[in-house]
Amino acid sequence: MRTSHLAKFSRAIGVGLVLAGGIALSPLAAGAEANLAAQDLKFVKEAAMGGLYEVQAGQLAAQKATTAEVKQMAQHIVTDHSKADQQLKSIAQAKGVSDLPTQLDSKHQRKLEQLSKLSGAEFDRTYSKMMVSDHKEDIKAFQKEAENGKDGDLKAFASSTLPALNQHLSMAEAGTKSASGASATGSDTSSETPKKTQQ
Repeated sequence: MRTSHLAKFSRAIGVGLVLAGGIALSPLAAGAEANLAAQDLKFVKEAAMGGLYEVQAGQLAAQKATTAEVKQMAQHIVTDHSKADQQLKSIAQAKGVSDLPTQLDSKHQRKLEQLSKLSGAEFDRTYSKMMVSDHKEDIKAFQKEAENGKDGDLKAFASSTLPALNQHLSMAEAGTKSASGASATGSDTSSETPKKTQQ
């Protein structure tokens, strides 16, 4: 009877060692998943992708925007998100996350391409609306991480980044109004003959 118990016990240990060996061989075990909870890892990946997109969209807007408000917003977004992206990258590397996105996914690439085809007041209006929508999502995600995240460094990062995101949202909302006003009255920053639009 005792030997049957020992046999079962040794089999259990054997299965445990096989499973442990499988985990040890997994490329993810020594990386991201081993050091971060799933929700923290999701936040890191999404924040990195969002930051990448907002920097590239901001660089485009800094060149193409026609109103001073939208240009200023774009420059703020590029500066602040570039800084935040570096901070996030440093934290992620310290946690063993080495596969942060370095290029846009198809969803964000489509948005950038759509934006690049526009010009004048239409560009300003569309870019500003995109930034309103994106920053509302950002704020929600960063608030969630700041309040419910498992990793202390990421919680602190999310919390410290929120004021800039709120500022960007305010600027984007003002930019939407500014661009709408410019398109309704005919922007004097354009060398083209302003089109008559309903007022």
